[in-house]
Amino acid sequence: METMAPIRPALLRPRRISLPSRPAAVAEARSQVKAYIYAWDVPVDPPVAALLTSELVTNAIRYETSESVTMVLTCPWGQLRVEVHDTSSSMPVPIEAAADAEAGRGLMLVTCLSSDWGWYRTSAGKAVYFTLEFHPDL
Repeated sequence: METMAPIRPALLRPRRISLPSRPAAVAEARSQVKAYIYAWDVPVDPPVAALLTSELVTNAIRYETSESVTMVLTCPWGQLRVEVHDTSSSMPVPIEAAADAEAGRGLMLVTCLSSDWGWYRTSAGKAVYFTLEFHPDL
């Protein structure tokens, strides 16, 4: 008897999602990331991916001057990559926030929980991203 393991596509198609520049976008972004992870059987921790996505989208809509931001989901080289594009040209800077501070800890969470994170300039502004390495046991 031959048993075949399910085959995951080597490179998943990028998914681009336009989100409105208002607070409801954060919940929509979390939902979209979780749906992508489950639909494509991406071996990362969905709650961690949703939390980090929330942080990037919250920062983007806080400083966004246009009506929307764009989230791009990809899975290159054995990792989930989430990018959030906005029109702000100011670079993201992690700050040392107190443990009980109500704001300012977002990028600290991204730094601690992601495999990698960063940003780059785009023709329209900038993109901030994080990656999560695949964990086959998930």
